[in-house]
Amino acid sequence: MAQEYLKTDKKKVTATRLLEMKGTEKIAMITCYDYTSALIADASEIDAILVGDSASNTMLGHDTTLPITMEEMITFTRAVTRAARHAFVVADMPFGSVHGDEREALKNAVRMMKETGADAVKIEGGTQVLESLKLILGAGIPVVGHLGLTPQAIHKLGGYGVQGRDSAAADLLLSEAVKLDEIGVSAIVLEKIPSTLAKKVTKTVSVPVIGIGAGPDTDGQVLVFQDMLGITQGFKPKFLRHFAELGTEMRRAFDAYASEVKAGTFPSIDESYA
Repeated sequence: MAQEYLKTDKKKVTATRLLEMKGTEKIAMITCYDYTSALIADASEIDAILVGDSASNTMLGHDTTLPITMEEMITFTRAVTRAARHAFVVADMPFGSVHGDEREALKNAVRMMKETGADAVKIEGGTQVLESLKLILGAGIPVVGHLGLTPQAIHKLGGYGVQGRDSAAADLLLSEAVKLDEIGVSAIVLEKIPSTLAKKVTKTVSVPVIGIGAGPDTDGQVLVFQDMLGITQGFKPKFLRHFAELGTEMRRAFDAYASEVKAGTFPSIDESYA
């Protein structure tokens, strides 16, 4: 059961609410992958939680997002939705689950929604997944699009560089954002693109645009939980700000605990049963 201070009576954030926030109130989103962290996030001022396939890196230790499976994403998302009563929860569709056969894509999206209780799914890509997106949206499943740097296409992109810098690439990204908007996505994530392009996309489309490494003019921002809390070690891209240094604090606590255990001062008499 959630601790008392973590309970929230705030109204549930829906896709409709996110749309209402566009242009009036910035949307704060973070990634999250477990029940305990989601409880804390849900009791905060966070509007949306993305159960990202970045769990492949942060939770499972892979070098890329590609290895994570549907089963693993379902497990992580279930943990988060058990905690989230306020935040809008978006489940990432993992690599290979929506590309290719449109009917299989629909089947996987339906499974994700039915088995996790998520509020929406997130799907990387534009034109190449358009038919799958139409089927999924037609089934009444809210979809969050994802353009720019799409980590599932990292081998095709050749790295994690900024996308959309030249005029042709910028025009293509804008046109794909418009297509996503036209078919009815609930929001679009823009990752690692020039801020001027992100601003143009945000003003052009009717749905909320959530940025990560896309400058200040999008409708909201998303950061990876472990990154923004300073838990991730050795990772500090230009767009990342640490809002805490929990990695340092966790190391201090672990060392203090180990020291007291080895010295025989933990547990004390007061911490022991008679």
